[in-house]
Amino acid sequence: MSGPLVLAIESSCDETGIALVEGGRRIHANVVASQVALHAATGGIVPEVAARAHLRWIVPVLEAAWEDAGVAWSDVDAVAVTHGPGLAGSLLVGLNFAKAMAYVRGKPLVAVNHLDGHVEAAWLLDPGAETGPEPVFPLVALVVSGGHTFLAEMRDHGDYRLLGETVDDAAGEAFDKVGRLLGLGYPGGPAIMQAASAATTRNVVFPRAWLGDSYDFSFSGLKTAARRIIDAARAEAGLRGEPEEQLPEAVVAELAWGFQDAVIDVLARKTARAARAIGARSIVVGGGVAANRVLAGRLADEAGALGLPLHVPRPGLCTDNGAMIGAAGCRRFLAGARAGLDLDARPNLPLAVR
Repeated sequence: MSGPLVLAIESSCDETGIALVEGGRRIHANVVASQVALHAATGGIVPEVAARAHLRWIVPVLEAAWEDAGVAWSDVDAVAVTHGPGLAGSLLVGLNFAKAMAYVRGKPLVAVNHLDGHVEAAWLLDPGAETGPEPVFPLVALVVSGGHTFLAEMRDHGDYRLLGETVDDAAGEAFDKVGRLLGLGYPGGPAIMQAASAATTRNVVFPRAWLGDSYDFSFSGLKTAARRIIDAARAEAGLRGEPEEQLPEAVVAELAWGFQDAVIDVLARKTARAARAIGARSIVVGGGVAANRVLAGRLADEAGALGLPLHVPRPGLCTDNGAMIGAAGCRRFLAGARAGLDLDARPNLPLAVR
C-alpha cells in the first residue's frame, strides 16, 4: 500500500487519540487514552474535566504512537486534526497541539470533521493487513453515537447527501440516560447490552418513533417512556424509596432488552429502507453505538436480505480514535484540503452535505 502518511489527532470529547495512518487505510499506530473511569462517578462527561484530562494525556499518547509506528517526522506528509463537532475545551486541546506540531515541523495542516471520521473508519485496515474488503459506492452510511445519529447517502469520499437525522436526542445519549435509570452506570450502551444478554423473558415492549416515512430519528419520547416503564417496575417490586435501591437482575435484564430492541429496530429498519431507496451497493456503520453486537447482527440480517455487504469497524474503531481521523485526513489531504494556523474549533460543525 502507498499513499500519504498522516499523523492524526482526535480530542473531540473524552478520548485522547493519536494515530499514524497511511493512504487512508493502513494503521501504523493508533493509541487512545480513555476517560471512561474518570467520568463514571458523575454518570456523564464533565467538559472542564475532559479538557484537563486531554492536557494530561496528549503528550504521552503521542509518544506511545511514535513508538508503535516506528516512523520519523521525515516520513509524515501532513498533520490531521478534529476541529468539530465536539466539546469546545476538548477540541481546543487537540487543535492547538496539532497546529503547534504542523508549524514547528513544517507540515501541512488538515482539518477533519469528526463525523466524516466515523464514516471513513470503515476503510481502515489493522497493522500488518495489506488488503481487505472496502465499501463500494454508492452506499448508505449510518452514524450512531453519544452525540449524533444520522443517515446519509455517500457517492464518494466526502460526498454526502443527508437522508435523515435525529430531531432531538442521539441514540447513544438515550442509552446513557436509560442505563442510569436502570442503575447500570456509565457508559450506558455497553452496560445495557450486557444486561440485555441475560434476559430470559422479553415481554416488555418499548415504543418506537417512526416519524412517518422519513429517515429521521427521535429518541426523546423513548427516554420518557423508559422512565415511566422503569418507575412502574420499581413500584411493582416495592421499591418506593431511594433510587439506589436496585431492581431484581431479571427485571433489569428484561427492561434493558426491551429498550435496546426498540432503538435497534428503528435504526436497522430505516437504514435498510434507505439503502433500498437509493440503490446502495453497500452499507457502512460508524460511531460508538455501532460497537453494539446486537445492532451489528440486526443490520447484517437486513443487509443480507438486500444482498448487500455490511461494513462495521471493530469496536475499537467505532468509538472515538485517532485512526478514523487519519483515514478522513488522508482523503482530504489527497483532495488538496489545507488549513491555516488560524483554524478554530467548531463545536457545532455540521457534516458537509449537498
